[in-house]
Amino acid sequence: MTAPGHRPLLADYLALRRRVDALCRRIRERYGRFIACRRGCHDCCTELSVFPVEAAALADAFARMPPGPAREAVAAAGPGGCPLLVDGACALYEARPVICRTQGLPLLLDDAPGEAGAAPAVAFCPRNFRGVTDLAGDAVISLRRLNTALAAVNLRF
Repeated sequence: MTAPGHRPLLADYLALRRRVDALCRRIRERYGRFIACRRGCHDCCTELSVFPVEAAALADAFARMPPGPAREAVAAAGPGGCPLLVDGACALYEARPVICRTQGLPLLLDDAPGEAGAAPAVAFCPRNFRGVTDLAGDAVISLRRLNTALAAVNLRF
């Protein structure tokens, strides 16, 4: 649980999350008919690592979660899969980490593994963007920029 005194320390993270949400919303508004991700689609909901600032935000959201079956399921979650996944949906959807917010959307992987100087690549869920032959540049999320911003926010936290 995040102590009430720590909530102001989450301000930078929450601001970054709002910017990420705005970017994702613009992509969904433009390409929504090509995005298959919906409630119940959770193949990408695996065990993921999060920054300490994200863990603190999740702990804060969990502490404010009302009692009930979803809270009990999250509290009792064991290894394997995302512990926030309850009945095919994220129990803390509004507080989900940045990686979950961008999952399935076009990500620019400019640090592609392999040969030095490898060409940047764009990756997204194979169920999404079927039939799209040309993605606008502002519809592609730079993973390097996103991770750099998140790392900076985490350091400040």
